[in-house]
Amino acid sequence: MPIEQQMQRFYRSLNERDRRRYAAIEAMKLGHGGMAYVSEIVGCEAKTIAKGIQELEGEELAHSRQRKKGADAKP
Repeated sequence: MPIEQQMQRFYRSLNERDRRRYAAIEAMKLGHGGMAYVSEIVGCEAKTIAKGIQELEGEELAHSRQRKKGADAKP
């Protein structure tokens, strides 16, 4: 389906945190069975979507660091 292909292309263009949150939003819109469907379409684990849902419900969506401090490659 064209919508599913658009979802896949958009998902691949995002960074790690935004992928989780996008998948979570799409799954929440679908309701029951949404996590399984979205995880199959975009190719991520259901636990990744669950983490995205927790992030959306629990924390402020301010711009924060992508990785924890010190997790970057060493010079």
